[in-house]
Amino acid sequence: MRRVVLAYSGGLDTSVAVRWLIEHSDAEVIAVAVDVGQEADATVDSWEAIRQRALAAGAVEAIVVDARQEMAEEFCFAAVRANARYEGKYPLVSALSRPVIVRHLVRAAREHGAHAVAHGCTAKGNDQVRFEVGTRALAPDLDVIAPARVWGLTREQCVEYAAKWDIPITVTKEKVYSIDENLWGKSIECGVLEDPWAGPPEDIFTMTKVTADAPVDVVVGFEEGNPVSLDGQRMDAHDLIIRIGQLAGSTGFGRLNVVENRRVGIKSREIYECPGALALLMAHADLEDLTLERDLQHEKARLEPRWAELVYDGMWFSPLKQALDAFVTESQRHVTGEVKVRFSPPGAGGVVGRRSPAALYDLGLATYETGDTFRHEDAEGFVRLWGLGVATWAARQGEGRAES
Repeated sequence: MRRVVLAYSGGLDTSVAVRWLIEHSDAEVIAVAVDVGQEADATVDSWEAIRQRALAAGAVEAIVVDARQEMAEEFCFAAVRANARYEGKYPLVSALSRPVIVRHLVRAAREHGAHAVAHGCTAKGNDQVRFEVGTRALAPDLDVIAPARVWGLTREQCVEYAAKWDIPITVTKEKVYSIDENLWGKSIECGVLEDPWAGPPEDIFTMTKVTADAPVDVVVGFEEGNPVSLDGQRMDAHDLIIRIGQLAGSTGFGRLNVVENRRVGIKSREIYECPGALALLMAHADLEDLTLERDLQHEKARLEPRWAELVYDGMWFSPLKQALDAFVTESQRHVTGEVKVRFSPPGAGGVVGRRSPAALYDLGLATYETGDTFRHEDAEGFVRLWGLGVATWAARQGEGRAES
């Protein structure tokens, strides 16, 4: 029989997809669950439960891959260095995890002799693009199967299908939120959230509940653009993201309620919780204000939206994305220092201080007090030459020119 490697989350759609592929593609299904930090309290036992759910659905083999550190170092921190926020808002929570998963799907397909990979994405979403474009970039010979684009089932019908085949699931008809989570944050969709006028119910939030009764200060340390420490304590990438997310989230910081433009051409209402991501992005951008030369900073700011757009659109493995990575990496050589961030309940956050051994801020040049080293006499000639072209135009062609 042919083999298909399925990106398996353990949720409703991918559990149904296991059985559907068996019934409609006459294929053996190998379920691959990639741990990108989607369960903050996940244990070996909980991942084993996901494995067993895939096997109960009919998979011939179920594999769990721990990719949390890989996700943190290679993908989340790349987004930090690029100050990546799609449309200036969304910090690419789901978009960053998809190329991680794709990498392991392709690897599993090679190891198990599969002819295709499959995913549980719908026709309306962005993730179908990310899975399929990413797979074809790494393995253009593999087919890609998308059962949810074919079966035409509603979420309620999927629940009924799972019950018919005795597939153990945790979703019910009454609870129809679609949740995607990883260590960079959490997205929540469906149900009452599909009305952009309706406020999100408080019970959907798990990462940004206010438990702190006073402001929380955190000092984030960076080396060449990468976060490396909190309050002077060095931490590995995964633990650092989790910890700052807990600290910021305890004050309610990190919620987004937006309407965004999907790649397929529709607008969607999105609710996100991403306290760690937004905190690190804020701190990093502020440190760049202190350490990047003016023209470099302005050019980087111009390219950052394009980097975020490429990742959002599933182009992680594209040549343009790789070229922009090289620019971003070069720009970060001196982005080293510390940023003090203050989170205040309920939900406020901002930078209160920054310092760097490579700072371009010069107190002697900036101060208006004693110790001023700025050559004030140079300013008149500079300003005159800077505006010479405009002055010449105004005299010869401008509306205020003298009448002949």
